Order: sequence, then structure tokens, then C-alpha cells
Amino acid sequence: FLMPGFLGDENQFNSAFRRPIERDRSSGAQRALNRRIAPLILRRTKDQVVKELPAKTEVLHTIALSKKQTDLYESVRAAMDKRVRDAIAEKGLAKSHIIVLDALLKLRQICCHPPLLKTEVSSKAESAKLDFLMEDLLPTLIGEGRRILLFSSFTTMLAEIGKRLGDLDVPFLKLTGSTRNRAELVAEFQEGHTPVFLISLKAGGTGLNLTAADTVIHYDPWWNPAAENQATDRAHRIGQVKPVFVHKLICGGSVEERIVELQKHKAALVQALLEEETSKLKIDTETLSHLLAPLG
Repeated sequence: FLMPGFLGDENQFNSAFRRPIERDRSSGAQRALNRRIAPLILRRTKDQVVKELPAKTEVLHTIALSKKQTDLYESVRAAMDKRVRDAIAEKGLAKSHIIVLDALLKLRQICCHPPLLKTEVSSKAESAKLDFLMEDLLPTLIGEGRRILLFSSFTTMLAEIGKRLGDLDVPFLKLTGSTRNRAELVAEFQEGHTPVFLISLKAGGTGLNLTAADTVIHYDPWWNPAAENQATDRAHRIGQVKPVFVHKLICGGSVEERIVELQKHKAALVQALLEEETSKLKIDTETLSHLLAPLG
């Protein structure tokens, strides 16, 4: 806003930079944009500033949907795809924003835990991802003595995980937007021995120092990878003395896998411009069709 027109108007910017970088992966356009903005920006990443930070290792777990989960996903996907297409045909993409987000929300909920949909059919479908978390990943990590931060964008998902941890007599803490004693919970985790801290991505992704943790689990992917990175940095920050392991859980062939693809494609432009996170998801029809495509 200090130099209007510096990168052209919106159409010029999209033509010269956004589409070549995001769609065509053009290194030439990326370099041209970097050269253009370099005199105006001084950016130092955490890795450049803090050389003494221990290693951070990311592990992506791709999980196959269960049979009932697959059937439910395809049924809901087909219905929502038609609803979205009808809405766009009638009102245009810009005015179909709420319907689009609702469609994507439902598919993400099915991947996380079908009963989150709160329908009779979904209540009978098991969650392959939740089974993997509770029967495989968490028992292994807790058995190794790890201290774990588990993030999800769904507070209802955290409630379900907390219920199952309680059934197994596994101690845990939980922080969401409705939590009032944030400082007390952070101190309890930092100074105690509770193995698992459940945290909503929006409420606890920034501003917390949780270096007692050496493991981070992202139960579901979020659109903006910067939000996930900031959440990971609750553990991987100054004061951390152990290597940090980051486990990301996605359902193969689903909207979650496509969100991860989208994160990679958009990251080039986001990183170049250092954009702030926006409240609205900006999406084009081609990307939307890919997100709502059949499993596979």
C-alpha cells in the first residue's frame, strides 16, 4: 500500500508472477519477482538466525481410508460436487464461497473421523486415521518416552482423541479457544511429565513455549502451511535441546492429500511475497475440481 502499482495491477501481477509461479513452477518468474522485491525486504529465517537449534525431522504418514469410510467419502463427495457445480452455475464461484467451504469441510471431517459429520450413516463408519493414531503411533511414541504436542483444526476431533486417551488411562492436557488457564496448562506441561498435549491449531499455534515436547503430530492438514509451521515451532524453538520429530497424518487419495499438494504449489508464491494469512480461502475452479475429484 506504500507503493501502489509497484507490481502492476492485479491482472498484470497474476499474468507476470502468480500463474507462472503457482501453475507452471517457473523459476524465471520466481527470480524476477525476488529481484523486484529484494530492495524492499530484509528477511532472516529462523534457520539463518539460530544455528544451534537441534534437527527437525518430518514424517508423512499416508493412511488408506477404511471400507465404510471410502463408501461414505464417495457418497458425500459426489453429492457435494453436484451441489457446488449447481451453485457456481447459478451464482458464480465468488458467491458460492460458503457452499464450497462446506463441501470441503465435510470431506475433511470424514477423513478425520466420520462421526464428526453427525449423521446416522457417518456414525457407523470407523476412522482408519484415528485407529492408526490410537493403536500404532501414540503407543509407540509414548512407549519411547516422548513428550507430544498433537494439533488439529477440529476441536471436536481433539475431544474424541481426549476421550480415547482417557479410556486408556493416558494422562493428557488440552488447550482450545475456550481454555482460560492457558498459562497454567503450559507450565504444567513444561514442568511435569504429562505425555500428550492436545492443542487446537487456531488457539495454540502461536505464542506458546512448549520446548518440553520433542514430538509434534499434525492430525489433519491445514490450507496454509505457515500455520502448521508456526504450530511446530511451539516445540522447535530457542530452548529446545532435543531433536524434534514432526508427524503429519493424511488419508491417501483424498482431499487431505490434495491439500498437501496445494500447500507445496502455493508455498512458492506465499514465500516470495511473505503474505499474511487471510481468513478466506482463495480458490479457482480448476483447483476446486481437483479437490472435489474422486478418490485416487
